[in-house]
Amino acid sequence: MVAARRSSTEPGRPRVSEPRRRMIEGAIDSLRVHGASATSVDRVLASTGAPRGSVYHHFPGGRTQLVNDAVRTAGDIMSEFIERLTRDSDPDQALQKFAAMWRRTLRDSDFRAGCPIFAVAVETNDEAPEFATTAAEIFARWHTALADLLIRNNVPAERAARLATLTVASFEGAIPLSRIQRSTTPLDDAVQELRALLAAATAR
Repeated sequence: MVAARRSSTEPGRPRVSEPRRRMIEGAIDSLRVHGASATSVDRVLASTGAPRGSVYHHFPGGRTQLVNDAVRTAGDIMSEFIERLTRDSDPDQALQKFAAMWRRTLRDSDFRAGCPIFAVAVETNDEAPEFATTAAEIFARWHTALADLLIRNNVPAERAARLATLTVASFEGAIPLSRIQRSTTPLDDAVQELRALLAAATAR
């Protein structure tokens, strides 16, 4: 999962039908493990057991809509997690909690699961430019949350923006490195250096 499954029955949220929810979750899981180009309707149906006849009922745009809705759902879940961390923690605590979540995700998936947003961001997807648009919006939301946290901790706005970019880029690069090395060492190394940078930046 991206961080934690979000319930389709949370107060204030519209109820999501069970087949649609299963297909979105299946598409997210496929993106994390197989990437965007290998995430097909057939793969999602096979992994979720959702009825084939419901695909175009819930996703009239077919595979493109299914994948884009999965990316947006995953992005919302992760964004809410990051926004909660940056609201409730100082920069070092937020960084360590986020890293701990990714260590668990990597180990629990036997280093098979990565970031579904990164999965669409690194592929061209000429036939579905909306994937890149959605990914860019999600990354911007993460960047804003991180930059705002740093600004609240006495980092000048311009540097806060650069450090937020570096933080997102470091995680998104360290996660695939950890997957191919089957070790959290790349993630641990990136986090250790980020902690030092953020400590120096917020010690003004």
